[in-house]
Amino acid sequence: MATAPMIEAAGLCVDYGAGPVLDNADLVVEEGTLLGIVGPSGAGKSTLLKALLGSVAPTAGRVTRRDGLTVGLVPQVEHIDWSFPVTVAECIGMARARGWRTPWITRTERAEIGDALDRLGLTGLGDRHIRDLSGGQQQRVFLARSLFTNAQVIFLDEPTSGLDVRTRHEVVHLLGELNQQGLTIVLTTHDVNGMAAHLPDIVCLNTHIVARGAPADVLVADVLEQTYGSPMHVLEHGGMRVVVDAPHSVAPASMGEATG
Repeated sequence: MATAPMIEAAGLCVDYGAGPVLDNADLVVEEGTLLGIVGPSGAGKSTLLKALLGSVAPTAGRVTRRDGLTVGLVPQVEHIDWSFPVTVAECIGMARARGWRTPWITRTERAEIGDALDRLGLTGLGDRHIRDLSGGQQQRVFLARSLFTNAQVIFLDEPTSGLDVRTRHEVVHLLGELNQQGLTIVLTTHDVNGMAAHLPDIVCLNTHIVARGAPADVLVADVLEQTYGSPMHVLEHGGMRVVVDAPHSVAPASMGEATG
């Protein structure tokens, strides 16, 4: 008997009042997926993520989530107040809902937090203030928050934004490892070469879904032009696809035109 998708969007439309941000989007998130959503600024990437997560209501269409599905969100690091006075362990522990009888992190939960930190290469950093971490470590802390909530699907909004090349590679590698361990991951990214090209499954989005598939199938000139609205070249380098802007064509000067 086939297992129902974790999340399914059908005819999804979202309009904030100034025209559609998402228009008639159909998307299925299967268990075990590692899915990247790419597109230009304003394409609706974050809105699609929020709609799948359930924090934005569709104006038309529907989003269906598997009964009992638990989800986690890793927001853009630029949108987080890193001066907030909490340690790494406290930041993670706050992700779990608490009743008035147990307002503080319990001993059992501290052990769980330690396990999550170990799993993400943050061993020994539980008592450090979150502002004292590197960008890559801060991303890992919010991944640890999601793991602490026992999320079955983790959503990440631009997880490599603002990170250097080496740290971006570390994040990509970590997400691949977590996915291989059974975690379903959906992320947005504007970084086609540094992030999307390394993912097994890509959605190209510009208000509507232009294409979905493996990098070899969707990182192609015609799909990218429909997605980004301008011509792009796709090159092969070291067995990887590299996307670059097509140079603007310049009409040659006429033979009779004087130069000076």
